[in-house]
Amino acid sequence: MNHDVASQNARPVAPINPQGASSTILVCEHATHYIPSIFFDLGLSGDVLQSHVAWDPGAMAVAEHLSHKLDATLIAGVLSRLVYDCNRPPDAPDAMPEKSEVHVIPGNQNLSPEDKAMRVATYYAPFRDCLSKTVAQTPNPVIVTLHSFTPTYHGEARKVEIGVVHDSDARLADAMLACAADHTSADLRRNEPYGPAHGVTHTLREHALPGNHLNVMLEIRNDLIRTHTQQVAMADMLAGWIADAFGRTNAAGSVQCVA
Repeated sequence: MNHDVASQNARPVAPINPQGASSTILVCEHATHYIPSIFFDLGLSGDVLQSHVAWDPGAMAVAEHLSHKLDATLIAGVLSRLVYDCNRPPDAPDAMPEKSEVHVIPGNQNLSPEDKAMRVATYYAPFRDCLSKTVAQTPNPVIVTLHSFTPTYHGEARKVEIGVVHDSDARLADAMLACAADHTSADLRRNEPYGPAHGVTHTLREHALPGNHLNVMLEIRNDLIRTHTQQVAMADMLAGWIADAFGRTNAAGSVQCVA
């Protein structure tokens, strides 16, 4: 997604391919690092604003390619997670984080209840409502959220390359792990580098679990999706893997792949 487009439109959510024929609904909560001008970059420098602290590098590009391959609707959060993290409920401490990894976020210090309520109403509620409407209008929806993570964290290298993350409903995650070897040689791990204990499954809890919809969250190490070629290759692989796993669940509905 073009960050200039995000800034011009100043929208908190962007539905892409809303008429997609697939039952899969893709979600990318951390699609851009755009921060509206009223926040004055939250007091941060350019380097931090371009880093994983502010968004999930590569995730949106993979999601867009995957949307095309599956003919799936994609719901994207079109502002930095530092303003509001759309994968967190309003009462979560890291919904508007005062600190992210080692970085203090000056513009998020000592926010008043009114400040927080404004961000929830302006940025989170439209995203939540758009996704809820999309789920409600999709027969037998399958919700797949896409994220990326850093190769190192607090100085320690991460060997995991793709995390298959789930909350209490592991049906689709189990199926993906069962057939993974047919699609990728990547180092795959369940609920790593993050899992439910880290509060990362909010979207699944909010939009998938109540309706018993198949769901999974995919975390991709961002050094694997830095280039356009890598992003397309990852999306191609994921398209076949998701469709295969969905077929193994024996659930109603269909995943339509488009060449």
